[in-house]
Amino acid sequence: MPLKWTEKQGQYLAFIYNYSKIHGKSPAEAEIQRYFKVTPPTVHQMILKLEENGLISRVPGLARSIKLLVPNDDIPPLK
Repeated sequence: MPLKWTEKQGQYLAFIYNYSKIHGKSPAEAEIQRYFKVTPPTVHQMILKLEENGLISRVPGLARSIKLLVPNDDIPPLK
């Protein structure tokens, strides 16, 4: 089965999954930014792309509202 996302998108999904599992809530964009060492606009554009591709859902303007729409078994390991 071909991947429905790029390798980098898969890593963002893996981070969101692992963070949510450990902390019991989804990560803030600032936490994603710190992990991947990228700029705030880079994280925001990735979140928008993941949402556009149907991989996550979120409520714009509501903090920590990211929800994965990918089955847990399909999420790649976090590198």
